Amino acid sequence: MSPRERVLAALGHRVPDRVPKEASFTPHLYQVFKEQTGSTDPAAYFGMEMRHVGFAGTRRETDFRPFYPEGLPEGTTITEHGTAHVPGSFYHFTKMRFPMAAFKSARQVADYPWPDLEADYRHQHLERETARLQAEGWFVIGSVGHIFETSWQLRGYEQLFLDFTLHPGLAAAILDRVTAHRVLMARRFAEAGADMVLLGDDVGMQDRLMMSPATWRQWFGGRLGQVVAAARAVNPRIHVFYHSDGNIQAIIPDLIALGIDVLNPVQPECMDPAQIKRQYGDRLSFWGTIGTQTTMPHGSPEEVRRTVRERIRTVGEGGGLVLAPTHVLEPDVPWGNVLAFFAAIEEEGG
Repeated sequence: MSPRERVLAALGHRVPDRVPKEASFTPHLYQVFKEQTGSTDPAAYFGMEMRHVGFAGTRRETDFRPFYPEGLPEGTTITEHGTAHVPGSFYHFTKMRFPMAAFKSARQVADYPWPDLEADYRHQHLERETARLQAEGWFVIGSVGHIFETSWQLRGYEQLFLDFTLHPGLAAAILDRVTAHRVLMARRFAEAGADMVLLGDDVGMQDRLMMSPATWRQWFGGRLGQVVAAARAVNPRIHVFYHSDGNIQAIIPDLIALGIDVLNPVQPECMDPAQIKRQYGDRLSFWGTIGTQTTMPHGSPEEVRRTVRERIRTVGEGGGLVLAPTHVLEPDVPWGNVLAFFAAIEEEGG
């Protein structure tokens, strides 16, 4: 099988020649990867079957300083949405500051300098790039991004939750504008021929949702459905991947009803992947399932291999599995465990 055929088989609930795999590296572990391998491309080095396409960076220069009248420390970076990232003191983590923290009205949201994602130069390359990668045999993914995370990183985490009750019009204005951009991106990836659109939000804690299921449905379910519908209106067969760390069992039926068919990462410290497979495996495929709180940082290489074998036997039964750490390989993961993860997949086959 070609890499693309392998992923399509797995997501189509057929047994591939071997289980597809993916992993992403935090900056520290990426440096370890380069030192250990002499390579700069983990996807190529480890034979990952997928490649990603995305919108081009903005050419517009926006001065977000008026939204931070208190000033920002030296070394701060600002996203194209205007969120400020102040360097932290622990690996790649940063402290965020929020450009809409002082907003009082939906009018301020409308007047805000939002990213120019509609501009042709941001996405006119997608058809060409997608076709090239698929011709080379890769499974192509377009990442749509977030609704909840982008919104709270504009307004502030606690403040957005307060807005749901105290300032619902302001909250809706932010969420609707972010959703409109996610709809645009999903449509463009589908038009370009991507095999899958990737979207999601971290809405799970270790043992439950960050909010009540009713709150999630009120504020996010319908908006997420708009994004899925935009992609499926162009290509009804496109795969739609949803990410949330943590325990999100309460909304899995909602995700299925909205059209999600690939669930990530099925964090095993929070949900039992085998149980989730038994319960929803006829309607979902699973991308992840290898713990980054337990197995990858604290297990031995043999424990990593044993977990990979167990996931293939249970979650991979009848197809429907792409193995990956949940969610990224963190700095405390031993290099030997990274090698064991990929080696075990090759040893086990499908």
